[in-house]
Amino acid sequence: MGSRRVWLAVAISAAVALATLCIAPLIGSTSIDYARAFAGQSPDKEILFYTRLPRVLLALLAGGTLAVAGVLFQALLRDALATPYTLGISSGASLGAVIAICLGWRAVAGLSAVWICSFAGSALVLLLVLGIASEGRRMSSFTLLLAGISINTICLAAILFLQYIANFGQTFAIVRWLMGGIDAVEYSTLAWLAAATLPAVALIFLKARDWNLMAVGEEWAAARGVNVSRLMLTGYLLGSFVTGSVTALTGPIAFVGLIVPHALRLRLGADHRVLIPCSFLLGAAFLAVCDTLSRTVLAPTEVPVGVVTALLGGPFFIWLLRSKRRSLWL
Repeated sequence: MGSRRVWLAVAISAAVALATLCIAPLIGSTSIDYARAFAGQSPDKEILFYTRLPRVLLALLAGGTLAVAGVLFQALLRDALATPYTLGISSGASLGAVIAICLGWRAVAGLSAVWICSFAGSALVLLLVLGIASEGRRMSSFTLLLAGISINTICLAAILFLQYIANFGQTFAIVRWLMGGIDAVEYSTLAWLAAATLPAVALIFLKARDWNLMAVGEEWAAARGVNVSRLMLTGYLLGSFVTGSVTALTGPIAFVGLIVPHALRLRLGADHRVLIPCSFLLGAAFLAVCDTLSRTVLAPTEVPVGVVTALLGGPFFIWLLRSKRRSLWL
């Protein structure tokens, strides 16, 4: 892909993300006077700057991060169906959150116990998968995939057991969390999430050439000077860390890490030097748009954003595949 087309693709993606950031906070079930909001008058100021804007920023950050993680795991595992949750990070985070809900934990050191336990669960799964997959000090995509699927299955079974023995209120909270959702958070929470995920996303982008080689095959990458085991470890750690960080706040949000990378790959090709930044920007816009729909379509009732991403993403992905097949036949 020529450098001119690369810059054009990134510029268009950035424009879409910026437009979403500017427009999404202005849409809501409650009408507000934006002149009053920008003048600092209540309640318009609180609705815009403390309810809608933080929620849109969280959706942008989460969507972009999950899309990049999807690109990364698809390259590492050389599996077109790989998502940020394939290797068990989501189920580990979910198990931690479910444990916190069942035990009635609310806050630890001023922070949500569900967030803390969710992140701890994802970290524990990361260590378990690493310990299983790195037997003999050599890691491959095959062993990593098998270890991740095994731990994922165990965590899901534990979640089902805890949900079965939970009371009605706990069961409702568990189901709601497992659907995934975007809520308004403090700006300090957004700041630490950005500080944790954006440097990791930048490191993933800096290794775009290595992901190109890894996507072809481990032998191909090794023959061209890539330390495959180290790259596998680095990729798994970075992808799991950003996925666990986002999932701890939002719950598992499906389809973003699958649909956005595939849609861009069909249109732009498989060069990770353009795929990663465009996935981040358009993944951010996609989730922010889905969250805007989730809070407005049936207002004042909110639809979990994970449901919206599945309802919109599934048919769109099928349409992309069919259009690609028709272009190949023609």
